[in-house]
Amino acid sequence: MASTIADTRRLFSKPQNLNDAYGPPSNFLEIDVSNPETVGVGRSRFTTYEVRLKTNLPIFKLKESSVRRRYSDFEWLRAELERESKVVVPPLPGKALFRQLPFRGDDGIFDDNFIEERRQGLEQFLNKVAGHPLAQNERCLHMFLQEDSVDRNYTPSKIRQA
Repeated sequence: MASTIADTRRLFSKPQNLNDAYGPPSNFLEIDVSNPETVGVGRSRFTTYEVRLKTNLPIFKLKESSVRRRYSDFEWLRAELERESKVVVPPLPGKALFRQLPFRGDDGIFDDNFIEERRQGLEQFLNKVAGHPLAQNERCLHMFLQEDSVDRNYTPSKIRQA
């Protein structure tokens, strides 16, 4: 049983040149879900979240954007992606039905700890979805991330790179 020299040979890496070191960064996509705000009163009360995007991916029209979305908008996005794309869409954080029961000792779905847990879950969901190359082609994702309002009557389509 002879061992080959290739098994122990050292891998030589080429030195980094100035363009690699100081050139434009490789592609990036950063999405933050932050600044929850609860608005309305009684049964029309809900929480919105700021969704901020920074990217240099050519498929996105805007390199930086900020929009406000509520949980039902995230549900809409998930349903659209499941219907229109070949992507396995990750789950959203739960609906928290038990938190909506009356006579609870806390603020239910408006409790700060719950809002923070949901915010983290929504951020993870969006980063997983938006990081998927097939999902990046879906018009619903671009509308959700970069347009002021979600047009639920939009015509589903694929985004073409510029």
